[in-house]
Amino acid sequence: MEKQQQYSPLKFLFFSAIGIFMFFIPITFMGKNSIPVDHVITLIRKIPHLGALYVVIVTIWGIARAVRLKKYASSFTDAFFFVTNLIGTAFCAMVYFNIGPEWFLDKNIAPYIFNAVAVSVTMLIPIGSIFLAFLVNYGLMECVGELMVPVMRPIFHTPGRAAIDAVASFVGSYSVGLIITNNVYRKGGYTAREAAIIGTGFSTVSATFMIIVAKTLGIIEHWNIYFWVTLVVCFTVTAITLRIPPLSRVPDTFYPSAVPEGDITEESGGRFERAWKIGVRTGATAPGLYEIAKDNFTYGIVMASGVGAAIMFFGVSALLISKYTTLFDYTAWIYYPFFKVFGMPDAMLAAKATSTSIADMFLPAILCRDSALTTRFVVAVICISEVLFFSGMLPCLTGTDIPLKMREIFIVWFERVVFSILIATPIVYILF
Repeated sequence: MEKQQQYSPLKFLFFSAIGIFMFFIPITFMGKNSIPVDHVITLIRKIPHLGALYVVIVTIWGIARAVRLKKYASSFTDAFFFVTNLIGTAFCAMVYFNIGPEWFLDKNIAPYIFNAVAVSVTMLIPIGSIFLAFLVNYGLMECVGELMVPVMRPIFHTPGRAAIDAVASFVGSYSVGLIITNNVYRKGGYTAREAAIIGTGFSTVSATFMIIVAKTLGIIEHWNIYFWVTLVVCFTVTAITLRIPPLSRVPDTFYPSAVPEGDITEESGGRFERAWKIGVRTGATAPGLYEIAKDNFTYGIVMASGVGAAIMFFGVSALLISKYTTLFDYTAWIYYPFFKVFGMPDAMLAAKATSTSIADMFLPAILCRDSALTTRFVVAVICISEVLFFSGMLPCLTGTDIPLKMREIFIVWFERVVFSILIATPIVYILF
């Protein structure tokens, strides 16, 4: 007790305050309301040609690194992602140099994925990783984790610190949430199962994207209802899916070489007192900011090199399939019965829109923008609560160290969509 009192709270309070400000406090800057990290990215992106050139360089570097380390030779999965990243890197160069067929250079296909998704995400990851030092390494995660144990453990089977990930995703983006999750997993704060639950259940698109979806579907006048219904549905679905395969079968083991960090502390006193003590102690004993930031940035560049290429390959492929084939017309029949049983207006259209969510979370909103209100509302919820999509989230997830196979990710996506329909539809009928 006396030893604990020797620690100064200054590092914990100062650095945590910076982390909270950078990731959780939306401010209006240059006419745009967002979190400070996003504003930093926006300012950097204003430098002519920098963002696009950076993506091309970093993805090429990622391929060269994979060849040097023979990443393609470890397993079939590694070989598959090496090939997809190689093609994705070529896609980046083709868009940058404006080389390729007309259908590829359509502004709604490759350039859309490159400029709207790949550039933003690949720049956010390393820069966001620098500022993560304030959020993750100086006691805030441990403090909040201790406070949230009574909620997170029984409902979501995760440590209390996972609440930070969820908030970061909703306020910032899924990429921010995944960066935090992977960082904590690598240093022993989560087991593989906990990281998988958090990565597939909490790393949703941000509230900003929710606003875009609501505007597209014409339900922005119901924004407050939409936000809270989506929040409830999303986390209810997470509480269900974590209790069934494949998530329930993910090994409950820690990252190799990581030092496990538990929820329970040896500190005395009530929960608030213990939370304060562990936060102060962690902040006071943490390594220097430069060392942590340098390591985070380096790892962020490595992660971004793979994610950027993957986003281009999977995002462009999905949009091409949606536009030029009837695949999603057939997959719509999987979800049609779930909408039909509720008497949903435009049930087949809603089913087709839902089936496209695996390609891009925004596609369902585009397809259903002229449907009935109940249909639009349910689809709007699904756009967010399904969480997993190839044009952004999935490449970010596969770029982490979380041990999930692609087959398992597909199953989780299917489960999330089905449960989202079953939970959201009755709620919407009651409200409207």
